[in-house]
Amino acid sequence: MTISAALVKELRQRTGAGMMECKRALQAANGDIDAAAETMRKEGLAKADKKAGRIAAEGRIATAQSSDGRAAVLLEINCETDFVGKNEDFVTFGDRVAELALEHAPADDAALAALAYESDASVEDKRREMVATLGENISVRRFRRIDAGANGVLEVYLHGARIGSAVAVSGGDATLARDLALHVAASAPAHLSADAVPAAVVEEERSVLMAQARDSGKPEDIVAKMVEGRLRKYLGEITLLGQPFVKDPDMTVEELLQQAGASVIDYARLEVGEGIEKKEEDFAAEVRAQAEQSN
Repeated sequence: MTISAALVKELRQRTGAGMMECKRALQAANGDIDAAAETMRKEGLAKADKKAGRIAAEGRIATAQSSDGRAAVLLEINCETDFVGKNEDFVTFGDRVAELALEHAPADDAALAALAYESDASVEDKRREMVATLGENISVRRFRRIDAGANGVLEVYLHGARIGSAVAVSGGDATLARDLALHVAASAPAHLSADAVPAAVVEEERSVLMAQARDSGKPEDIVAKMVEGRLRKYLGEITLLGQPFVKDPDMTVEELLQQAGASVIDYARLEVGEGIEKKEEDFAAEVRAQAEQSN
């Protein structure tokens, strides 16, 4: 049967699929646009499941902040290419999921995926639909919620779309919280303070430093002092309070807070693709392999 251009256009608007794909689906459904859309949805979800194992290390950090400014969410949403990471539908999806995470405060990633995105679809349903539409593996990888409490001040900082940070302070103002959010984005502290560093991490670093110091051949009492000094330096490098403040490296963040009579309630930092092992592309080898196959 003949399928009109208007019908194809309508199905494209509903599904986001290509023109020829829509035309084929309409022909198979004898012009029934609802049946065609449902078939395409099922086929798309099947394709989405096949893409689930593909590495998605690009994307963006989405944010949402409460109307009173006292709570915020940072959320990492991933895709396979920078091109899709800038797609309007991808951006909208990430922003909406961040808003849902802020509104409902889910306990974990699984609870977030189960939230209703639309009246008849969960966040996970919508994610799979996005995979089918955009043709890449898409994942809502992680999120962090920061609360300032009744008397705290919270600021969110985005460095482009790839790094997001949020800091809540008590006893300080918005300028201090903003400066600290910028610092966290730039310096990536792993822990708030030396006391917050897990004992196992401290002992592992101490053993490494001890082995290095003993190679110097110095007496054990000197070695012990060397190790403790280097350990303090290490803890200062990985903790927010111990790091030199990015806008004034002559003072630490702890000293900055003391001057302001303030303290950090909580902080968070997310960076796109952090910790994901990316596939190394060898284009020369790929071309050779294709050439060998064609011979």
